[in-house]
This record gives sequence, C-alpha cells and structure tokens, in this order.
Amino acid sequence: MSTRTYRVTVRGVFDGLDDDQRAALRARSAEHDLITSGFSEQGALAYDAALRAFSHRVVVRVPAGPDEEAEALTAGELSAIDRLGALGVGYRELRVSAVCADDIRIRR
Repeated sequence: MSTRTYRVTVRGVFDGLDDDQRAALRARSAEHDLITSGFSEQGALAYDAALRAFSHRVVVRVPAGPDEEAEALTAGELSAIDRLGALGVGYRELRVSAVCADDIRIRR
C-alpha cells in the first residue's frame, strides 16, 4: 500500500505556566525560534519570548486512502500533545491544519 506525506501544523496557546516553566522555556527559546523552525519527523516546537502562542510542525506519513487527511491531522495533534507533555506545560485552543506534500507542485 502506498503512503502519503503530510506537513501538519498545530497551533495553540500555552496555559497555566508557572515561573519555573517560563524560565525553562525561555532558557531554550533559541532552539525553538519561530523563523528557523521547520517541519521534521520528530516535530519542531516553536514559540516566542512572550510565551503565549506556539506552533508544532511535524511531517506525518499515512497510508493512502479516503481518511488519510484525518489520520494525518490526528497524528500531528498527538505529536504536539506528546511534545508539550514531555515539557510538562499546559496548553489550550489547539488548531490543526495539514497539507499533503505529495500534492505540491513546484513551478520551474
């Protein structure tokens, strides 16, 4: 069975950060820059110094089929939830979008 590659973006807002969590996130903010953060299979979390909003960008491969986009959206959201959970930070207002990289045409 063939697979399809999706670029999934999960956007949300940090929620209930305490001073220690804010300090830890700020200490690593250079690794999570909004401008240089790209899509990767392990996912890339990006946020700014204000620590309000964030985005998580991840490459997801799913089996081709009628539910592939829904599967990609779910996988991307779970990836973001896992990443945020590993950091021990709260979040809310998750919004998920996906683009199938296989459908992107490059003009030359």
